[in-house]
Amino acid sequence: MMVNTLEAKNMTIDSLPGNSLGFLGPWGTYSEEAAHILCQNRDRELIPYPGIDAAIRATDAGEIAECIVPAENSLDGSVNITLDTLAHDVHLYITHEIIFPVRHNLLIKTPGTDISSIVSHPQALAQCRNTLRRLYPQAKILPAGSTGEAARLVAAGQYAAAVGSLKAASAYGLQAVVSDLQDSPHNFTRFIVLERQPAQNPQGSCKTSLVCKINGERPGSLCDVLQEFARRNVNMTRIESRPARTGLGLYIFFFDLEGSAADSNLRSALEAVCAKSIWYKNLGSYPTNSKTLNLLNDHDQVYL
Repeated sequence: MMVNTLEAKNMTIDSLPGNSLGFLGPWGTYSEEAAHILCQNRDRELIPYPGIDAAIRATDAGEIAECIVPAENSLDGSVNITLDTLAHDVHLYITHEIIFPVRHNLLIKTPGTDISSIVSHPQALAQCRNTLRRLYPQAKILPAGSTGEAARLVAAGQYAAAVGSLKAASAYGLQAVVSDLQDSPHNFTRFIVLERQPAQNPQGSCKTSLVCKINGERPGSLCDVLQEFARRNVNMTRIESRPARTGLGLYIFFFDLEGSAADSNLRSALEAVCAKSIWYKNLGSYPTNSKTLNLLNDHDQVYL
């Protein structure tokens, strides 16, 4: 594996390589960890971006070949900025997914630090909400753009402690004084890889994702969509609603389905759902990360 690291702010579109991979920076984030997992068998230039939406938009604009972004977490649910940007602002496809357990740590700069403030990405803070309240009831809990950014701020002396990874601690010269801060040991994050073209002939166990808007004023319209899957024996593994951005109480729906759009039954279901939708976007078919899922089932530990 060869992974080169580049700073997004110092790159131009013309100078970026065709194998560039964007992620939520700075260095030391869980997104960087996911990027390294993705790059185990592929050469990639890793480029950090200041926001999830920035990495997605850079991919859509052709500034980078692909990006890897968090989509959902087993404790705190969907990453809304990922879903909303993917649905409304870009034309990209999901080509891979990576799922792994996340273990949070409390990071400090100096031994004996009074934990008066704790900073991290809002998702990380939410995954540790009860533990932080129990251990540090008087601490101010503050948001940062990412877990890596939180570690950088603590290293700069702006806050007392950060919630982040052991990699972040190493990157910024911090010490991990408390481990396993997450409220549950079953803390898994699913990352998705986005590209401008769909995955070509994904093999093995696959998943297909789509987002659509249906006629919410007609009773049973969502049920009609679900029945298109059921009557063709297509298993739905996830459904999520998000605001349609066209008025209060109006929604779009994300679906994850077992199988590939190349499968005749799923292809037929997608055509039927498209016909019933006011607005429809196929987000692609891609291989499920069965190897990582097997690790989860075997309770193997992955340190991030």
